[in-house]
Amino acid sequence: MKNYLKKILLKWCADSARTRRLYIWACGGNGLEWAQYLKQKGVVFRVGNDCYVSPRAVLTDPGYLAIGNNVRLSDCTILGHDGSVNMINKALGTTLDSVGRVQIFDNVFIGYGAIVCPGVRIGPNAIVGAGAVVVRDVKEGEVVLGSPAKVVNRFNMTVEMLQAKNESWPWYHLIQQRKGEFSAALEPQLVAMRQAHFFPDEKPDQGLMP
Repeated sequence: MKNYLKKILLKWCADSARTRRLYIWACGGNGLEWAQYLKQKGVVFRVGNDCYVSPRAVLTDPGYLAIGNNVRLSDCTILGHDGSVNMINKALGTTLDSVGRVQIFDNVFIGYGAIVCPGVRIGPNAIVGAGAVVVRDVKEGEVVLGSPAKVVNRFNMTVEMLQAKNESWPWYHLIQQRKGEFSAALEPQLVAMRQAHFFPDEKPDQGLMP
């Protein structure tokens, strides 16, 4: 029943901001499903395989957006035009246009709150950190952060640092047992071990006592 409801909402309720909120409320806003919806409907110019697009991501001009394989878009904003041109046209009586394509190549992550401006290419193998404002190309293997976004690391170095950090965690043996990106069976144990590690002298709130 739940899967049937998702299909109905994706088919009939995902074409506007208002109905998209209904889909997110009812179905949790699964980014893997949303990426497939964008691909099947042809909303985005091109969407590759194994992509995740948050339904809360703002894609102002999806027809000018090309997404490669294994791309992860969190709650970010991808711009395809500069709205100031409308003010300029009104003020000066001109008929100017200001649009641009955004190309996101394979193996790219764009973090929460990041803004990607028109005319930008990102990747492959690149990471855009949370809150970054990308105004120029992010080249292969770059990790960028800030406003405007600047290179702060390299993709390979980031992976090596993550690997070393993971091996130091007390729950490393558990994450090695994961199948895919998330394991509902392991998650409660993982959360408990992380809390004990991050807050060794505290206990989590148990809610209001009767």
